[in-house]
Amino acid sequence: MTLTPEILLRGYTIGIFPMAEQRDDAEIFWVDPKRRGIIPLDGFHISRSLRRRLLRCGFQIRVNTAFAEVVDGCADRAETWINAEIREHYIALHHAGYAHSLEVWDDDELVGGVYGVAIGAAFFGESMFSRRTDASKIALAYLVDRLRLAGFRLFDTQFLTDHLASLGAVEIPRGDYHHRLDKAISETGDFLAPQVPAPQDVIQRNTHTS
Repeated sequence: MTLTPEILLRGYTIGIFPMAEQRDDAEIFWVDPKRRGIIPLDGFHISRSLRRRLLRCGFQIRVNTAFAEVVDGCADRAETWINAEIREHYIALHHAGYAHSLEVWDDDELVGGVYGVAIGAAFFGESMFSRRTDASKIALAYLVDRLRLAGFRLFDTQFLTDHLASLGAVEIPRGDYHHRLDKAISETGDFLAPQVPAPQDVIQRNTHTS
């Protein structure tokens, strides 16, 4: 089957997502994990060190100003599942209003970010990158805050890693995920509605600070 942006969106709505084995591999396959990683939107964990970074780093947060550059930043590693075709389709989804980036800037330098796909009130996080200490954690903190303010119900991280677990991510069974997915895509979230908040507001709204 030839992958298209429309097929890609359909895949998300039934709980699967595409990957390539590596950057130069033209073959794309679908993944439907038995156990799915999610970040509960009321369960993001801001540690004391991350709180200090949020308040003192001086980074600027922007939304959808450098989507392709965020994808490229995520792919800029020794091993990546983002091949040229996947990159092309996500950029097409961005132009269609489905895929979004949240970016961390140090003046005019892009130093971190995260991107994903929004359908209804579900956000499917795809990848993130960091070129400064804690830049990807800062991106996730702002992203979770945005999703909560924008009315989202599900933040899918696909897999659970130690890094994500330290921030509050959990694993749930496939059946539970599909139940949450069906409910979330039937509701409405508006990723672009919230303004970029001050860092102290992100911290204050988070219910699991320590």
